Amino acid sequence: MNRNLRPLSPHLTIYRWPITMILSIMHRATGVALSIGLILLSSWLVTLYLGEQAYALFILLMTSPLGSLALYSWSFSFFFHFCNGVRHLYWDTGRGFSKRKVELSAHLVIITSILLTVIFWWLI
Repeated sequence: MNRNLRPLSPHLTIYRWPITMILSIMHRATGVALSIGLILLSSWLVTLYLGEQAYALFILLMTSPLGSLALYSWSFSFFFHFCNGVRHLYWDTGRGFSKRKVELSAHLVIITSILLTVIFWWLI
């Protein structure tokens, strides 16, 4: 028997990830990002306690390009996790499981998360 004639299993170079799978992974990743962001928030509170110099250093770090990227990413993580959580609550009612509605709600979660992040930083 010639083993080369067997079909190959899908792998990352040829398999197209469904949007539902991408959002599921992103939901978990944003949950981790929010946990890391909580450490950042705690650090901010500690610097308030430690005094003016510690607080000034923290503000300097957070206003740097890397700090700004962290804050933008953290806020996007919050809004994405929130919107996707609302989507899951909607699913808990037993509705929205058709393929068209699942894909529509997935795109809606992404667009809404981006819009809320932009509006949030525009208002600040």
